Amino acid sequence: MNDDLRNILLGVIAAGVSAALGWLARTSLWQRGLRKKQAFFGLPGNAECLLVVNREAGGDGAVARNDVFALLELSSLIKDCGAHVQILAADTAQQGIGERTEFCVGGPGSNRRTAAHLQSLLPGIEVNTDAEPGPDRAAFQIAGERYRLESGRLAHAVLARLTTQPGARPVFLFCGQQSITNQAAARYLARNHEKLARKYGDKPFCLLLKVINSQAYGPDVVELIADVTRAAQAPAPAPRTSHRADR
Repeated sequence: MNDDLRNILLGVIAAGVSAALGWLARTSLWQRGLRKKQAFFGLPGNAECLLVVNREAGGDGAVARNDVFALLELSSLIKDCGAHVQILAADTAQQGIGERTEFCVGGPGSNRRTAAHLQSLLPGIEVNTDAEPGPDRAAFQIAGERYRLESGRLAHAVLARLTTQPGARPVFLFCGQQSITNQAAARYLARNHEKLARKYGDKPFCLLLKVINSQAYGPDVVELIADVTRAAQAPAPAPRTSHRADR
């Protein structure tokens, strides 16, 4: 074997080893990221989880269009974790919490399971569910502050990761003032779950989001108002003078 052939062979071998090491490194990083994602969502491979869907306000068991889009956002996350999903209507979901990860979509006016989660796990959040039109319809009240809905211009949503005890599977709550804010909260989670996992790990959290000008921007322009975990988990305070959230 002459020197030229030997150099070519060594180059091919070096390139093969480099490619293999690069593949192994990428695979290791991907697997590490997947494990972190699975841990945050409580969804190890082949795990079972629940998608609890609400009904459209005033509808006959129908699901609002934007809530369907929210379910698609969440289904993609579940699929990435290698888990399996069971879809239940809120009116038929009569299961405990903590055994399977749950994604619960909709406000308490259209999803009675959300109403139960708010009452038992987030008692510091009050949601106005009056059917009659008025300035406080669908308003949130947290720590004495009131966050009103201005349809198409400014709306709010609560995104929460809740657990009953350490080691229990989490409940993810998407409680918006409109169906488009449910979708906005689901999209916010899909886009920011890595950052949220780094910050909170497997701990509960409750975030108050605002959705700006959904009439023009849909569910895409979402801002974090505050982490309201402590206030949301405390008993509801006495009401104060209402106001609108800062823009």
